[in-house]
Amino acid sequence: MSQFNRRHFLKSSLYTGATLAWTAKSWAAVKGANDSIRVGQVGFKGRGQSHLSGYRSLAPEGVKITALCDVDSKVMDANLETAKKKNETVTGYTDIRQMLEKEKLDVVSIATPNHWHALAAIWAIQAGKDVYCEKPVSNNVWEGRKIVEAARKYNRIVQTGTQSRSSRNIAEAVKMVQGGKLGKIVICRGLCYKRRDTIGKTEGAQEVPANINYDLWCGPAPLTPPRRNGKQGPIHYDWHWFWAYGAGDLGNQGIHQMDIARWFLGVNELSPRVWSVGGRVGYVDDAETPNTQIVYHEYRKAPLIFEVRGLPAVPGEKTGKKSEDMDKYRGASIGVIVECEGGYVTVPNYTSAIFHDKEGKVIQELKGGEEGNSHFDNFIHAVKTRKRTDLRAEIWEGHLSSALCHTGNISYRLGKKAAPGEMLEKMKALKGIDETFGRMKEHLARNNVDIEKDKLTIGPVLNMDPKVEKFVGNKLADALLTREYRAPYVVPERV
Repeated sequence: MSQFNRRHFLKSSLYTGATLAWTAKSWAAVKGANDSIRVGQVGFKGRGQSHLSGYRSLAPEGVKITALCDVDSKVMDANLETAKKKNETVTGYTDIRQMLEKEKLDVVSIATPNHWHALAAIWAIQAGKDVYCEKPVSNNVWEGRKIVEAARKYNRIVQTGTQSRSSRNIAEAVKMVQGGKLGKIVICRGLCYKRRDTIGKTEGAQEVPANINYDLWCGPAPLTPPRRNGKQGPIHYDWHWFWAYGAGDLGNQGIHQMDIARWFLGVNELSPRVWSVGGRVGYVDDAETPNTQIVYHEYRKAPLIFEVRGLPAVPGEKTGKKSEDMDKYRGASIGVIVECEGGYVTVPNYTSAIFHDKEGKVIQELKGGEEGNSHFDNFIHAVKTRKRTDLRAEIWEGHLSSALCHTGNISYRLGKKAAPGEMLEKMKALKGIDETFGRMKEHLARNNVDIEKDKLTIGPVLNMDPKVEKFVGNKLADALLTREYRAPYVVPERV
């Protein structure tokens, strides 16, 4: 493995001589219509498999997977074997820096754990590559803005993995609502009611499997031993529930619904006020993020209220399945509800939108006719045209929706445990929150959680200046807008 650090990387041949000339030209200038678009995939144990499938489906368009990068040698070996069976000429890498230095790529596609998204994207952009980055695009607000700055500076095409932006049905529903079909928006709700069982309680640091390069896996995060050991072992997946790597289900599943809700509202900046309440209740385990949470974004147009529920809708349910069949709010569980003066719209998945009147009667359904890989197709189209305006989920959109998750979590992380009465007193000025909090209380009570005894955490109401993306008069909150980076895996101040 190469041991060169970031300074060495920035001075490497990627940025000198002929290589720079190659990366600086527009794609259209160097390639003909029938030439290949070479893809390097970074991370492919989970969501990355969808990336690989998406690009393989575009092989007739000249898309070729030519490099794979993953820190898990078992995952790498299995996927190199798959590529061989598909007659793909692919080189495997453990270190993204080696891949960027040695491979002539047009596209870098990123599906790593969240804490790597920003740095991997920025390194790829600096190396002259176009980027597809999974959601959330960042582990904190500051580094998300840095991806945007890099994309603009180097004129790169950067798509966010919020695939609902490529749904024609949802796009049409957004247009209809913004055109006044149901009157003004009153409240926009995002829901993530998704069953999440305990990850268990370990007795200390867990051993890292020999097949995983743990230094590279940690990357920008502290190099500390894992303290989890779930169904996928001590490294994979359960990182979602630790602040150093993930953002809970708000940033795991909920980012999709947060993005759709903001899309309907038509707001293109962070909310000027944010507040959160919740807790990790119903069991005791090693995880840090809440399994039950409300986030309130107070936009001037209408509030955006987000709900996370990880406990089962039916007490004792242990299937690990989504809870939409059992715990519904207006026909949705993992989805969006846009409440308007004249009715409401539900978005129950990634491709559909259903209009209802005020009594709940369905008045119009937008379903079907969706293409499975249209988001990757849209990305490759923009790579060819060199127009970022052709992207349906350009990095600026991804940054904003990701940052809304982070600012909500910042309020929660700065909170204190409180009794229900104290919470209601603090919440009474927030439009629509009484009903939302009441339903959360009922949900917890069904799971034998007594919030008088097992108190929830209520965060402060945080005021933000959306123009500069900093909080007003709260240094503790501002400190959580970024993190301390571990050299050499440092997101640069100047990209």
